[in-house]
Amino acid sequence: MAGVLVLNASYEPLHTVSVKRAVVLLLKEKAELLESDEAFIHSAHLSLPRPLVIRLYRYVHVPRHWSVPLTRRNLLLRDEFTCQYCGKQPGLEHLTIDHVVPRSRGGEHSWENLVVACIACNRRKGNYLPHEIGMTLLRKPFRPRYFGLTLLGNGNAPDIWKKYIYA
Repeated sequence: MAGVLVLNASYEPLHTVSVKRAVVLLLKEKAELLESDEAFIHSAHLSLPRPLVIRLYRYVHVPRHWSVPLTRRNLLLRDEFTCQYCGKQPGLEHLTIDHVVPRSRGGEHSWENLVVACIACNRRKGNYLPHEIGMTLLRKPFRPRYFGLTLLGNGNAPDIWKKYIYA
């Protein structure tokens, strides 16, 4: 298990902590429980659901100088190794990077213009805009938060965290 996801008061992911640390934050009333699983933690006088996601009551200032490098690996992680046109997951060797607005048409090499596509969809799209040939994106490309990307990149993140990381 990957631990417990800690969210800031503004619901942005901060870090992960152990279940023990999360229970201490809950008992000291420094955080609230947002998500839990069916397991319970028992003591002599108390029984708590095992936390998966907690939110701090007080806002913690986070410096904004972090940036995620634009690499093939990071794009694959952001798009969850899924073709953003057809939704298939054909495997790493059959995935390519596609410019939504082709560079020949003024498209930039940026987070907001790059998506993961399978070879077939990338060939079909070619030098066109997606709407010109009836293709739609599953999800609009975005610049990921550094913490969210690293959480999903380790492969141990529970599915319940995705709605908080990608929000």
